[in-house]
Amino acid sequence: MAEHTSSSITIEAAPAEVMGVIADFDRYPEWTGEVKEAEVLAKDDRGRAEQVRLLLDAGAIKDDHTLAYTWTGENEVSWSLVKSQMLRALDGSYQLSALGNGVRTEVTYQLTVDVKIPMLGMIKRKAEKVIIDRALAGLKKRVESGHDGPQTPADEAKKL
Repeated sequence: MAEHTSSSITIEAAPAEVMGVIADFDRYPEWTGEVKEAEVLAKDDRGRAEQVRLLLDAGAIKDDHTLAYTWTGENEVSWSLVKSQMLRALDGSYQLSALGNGVRTEVTYQLTVDVKIPMLGMIKRKAEKVIIDRALAGLKKRVESGHDGPQTPADEAKKL
């Protein structure tokens, strides 16, 4: 089995609210640093994304790829690589656990990346860790801000 990297974070919101942000792929470019474009290509009978095309720029890893998503219950989503220019594998998951009577959520993100070009294992793990840490921090900020739209200068001024 391939090595993977995982990390967790606690978000001050209910699991359903957190999963709502995770499932809203069209808005990923607004809050993730690495995803520059996201396009849902197919949905399941519940309207959840089954295939998503993502344009990724994560420093050492730049790619245009398609992922297949599997939804397990209300608190877990996993994905695997369908096609890619640069990647051999991109498998991951978000697992949500309710904390404090459901008012907080522990989010665990697991990721395995394998690139087509030769790369040292420790460099791959470092890239995975950077992607995970940025994604979790961005998710926490997005959910806890309660902001549904893109940030504008006026929004930023209100925070000051």
